[in-house]
Amino acid sequence: MSASAHRGARAALGTAVGGLDRVSRWFIVAAFAAMVVVVSLQVLFRDFLNLSLDWADELGRLTFVWCAFLGVPHGVKVGAHVGIDVVAKLLPPALLAGLFRTCCIACAGLMALVSWQSVAIAHATWDQLMPVLDFSTGWF
Repeated sequence: MSASAHRGARAALGTAVGGLDRVSRWFIVAAFAAMVVVVSLQVLFRDFLNLSLDWADELGRLTFVWCAFLGVPHGVKVGAHVGIDVVAKLLPPALLAGLFRTCCIACAGLMALVSWQSVAIAHATWDQLMPVLDFSTGWF
């Protein structure tokens, strides 16, 4: 494969990943907004009207879980996750680069394991419904 073909493939992959990032970002914004509205309504109804929205807890929890898991790649991309760098600051740059690569490979392996297990658990629990919402527990 020629160098220009490699550049074209990388550009196409970058465009696809950028599009996926934009879609997931808007999904996170919508889910977070829904969570805020639902939880606020639940508090309003419970505290001021002495009523409870049965579905609010499940929907709020479901949107929170999806926001958290879909938000992780966005934080990783910009390096916004919490880290402890006391030891890393003491290492020489070459060793630090090798450690960074090793950690990236370990994280990719862990992400693959979590993804595989998530699909297996969702498949195993797909026929179970949430107590109030008529959704499968596999969505969690």
